[in-house]
Amino acid sequence: MGEFVVFFVSLFSIVNPFSSIPTFVGLTGGIERAERRRMITQTSFAVFVILATSYLTGQALLRFFSISVPSLRVAGGLVILGMAWSMLHARISGTKQTPEEAEESAGRPAIAVVPIAMPLLAGPGSISLMIIAAGRATGFASHGIALLATLSLSVSVWLILQAAGPIAETLGKTGMNVATRFMGLILAATAIEFITSGLGEIFPGWIGGMGA
Repeated sequence: MGEFVVFFVSLFSIVNPFSSIPTFVGLTGGIERAERRRMITQTSFAVFVILATSYLTGQALLRFFSISVPSLRVAGGLVILGMAWSMLHARISGTKQTPEEAEESAGRPAIAVVPIAMPLLAGPGSISLMIIAAGRATGFASHGIALLATLSLSVSVWLILQAAGPIAETLGKTGMNVATRFMGLILAATAIEFITSGLGEIFPGWIGGMGA
């Protein structure tokens, strides 16, 4: 249970569906309610497929490109740390969506998968986390917990986007910023953990030397 909670909180903090509410509301403002619900279902399903596929195939891709898991931990930690820094300043990180992508998607009819599901929700940070988690998992139970947490995250995305309008009105700009900063703090701690563990495996004497 503890492993599930830790992984779910880390993944939820990176995906951060709350930060996507203003963009989602803006992109779907003129869409009928039934169509919006269908789009939310498509988005949630796409998030699960993208993250689960990353989890299941990421290790094979690392082997193909001769990239070690510790190196990915450091690189992924730096990406996540950049996202966390932006969130601590109540901004959407450029690693999730660039201004050019946002401008291009504004006039695109099919937005459930691109850009909402990817890269706004399932971006480089969450994909890196899935690949790193797959490398750390030991046994069938660990894999099942990670995929169950991913499924739970997708359900959370569905619930939050369904209530996007009321949430945005209730929390307001200040409330959304507070929630984003809190998620950013958790994310920063996760990033530091990835970076230090990755460096510890790349340079085995580094951590030992620090403790001496």
